[in-house]
Amino acid sequence: MRRVPADTCDCQMHLYDPQMPFAGGPVLQHAEASVRHYRQLQHRLGITRNVVVQPSSYGTDNRVLVAGLRTFGGAARGVAVIDPSFTRRDLQLLDDAGVVGTRFNLVQAGATVVDMLEPVAEMVRPLGWHLQVHAPGGDLVQLADRLLALHVPLVIDHFARHQADMGDPRPLEQAVLRLLDSGRVWLKLSAPYIAAPAEQQRAALAETVRRWFDAFPERLVWGSDWPHVTEREKPDDAELMDLVAAWLPDTGSPRVLVDNPAQLYRFDVLPST
Repeated sequence: MRRVPADTCDCQMHLYDPQMPFAGGPVLQHAEASVRHYRQLQHRLGITRNVVVQPSSYGTDNRVLVAGLRTFGGAARGVAVIDPSFTRRDLQLLDDAGVVGTRFNLVQAGATVVDMLEPVAEMVRPLGWHLQVHAPGGDLVQLADRLLALHVPLVIDHFARHQADMGDPRPLEQAVLRLLDSGRVWLKLSAPYIAAPAEQQRAALAETVRRWFDAFPERLVWGSDWPHVTEREKPDDAELMDLVAAWLPDTGSPRVLVDNPAQLYRFDVLPST
């Protein structure tokens, strides 16, 4: 396992509390994955900062997220799930808890849909939040213009699902480059098992990551996707971290693991405790 630089940030992890009800419908479910469990992983990997992302499993009920942020303290940030029914007070309470963004999961659809993009973006813009988007590759290509028209920063999930949905990933690769070129879009290097489901697809994903890094090194961040709710057989988190690090030049890891997350998630602005 490679040593990671100080202030390394895991930009994509989830929490699950068996005491809290899952959202209705066919949502992904998982056994307990608590702050205590995750801190064991942090200690193992040398991670000191993390971003708690609301899973689709709980819909817009962000109580597990908020409780986790309170326990983690100032070394964590949150990405909630909201809809247009949220009030200013609802948003302010989330902001006070350490939330800095809201997620649109258009793959495990339910709580969020495409038609909410513009109203939700306007709701969170005064708070300086970003929109995190998890969408099928073909949908992301079609949505590129619409996303660029939003007046908020954007984060694209899971390597943009590089080879998960399209036979030819080249249109998606070009769409991602166009989004990154806007100067207000980031790409999350998380869950290679989603972006390249077959082992033989990993080489192509690695080459694409290198091209993205060469063009926009300041626009990439890394996430573990712990506890890997989509995977029946859980991957080794150390191997996942080493895999992505191997795809980057030696100077890439500090930028992707530390510098870019500090800017995106405002670790250098909001106080850490």
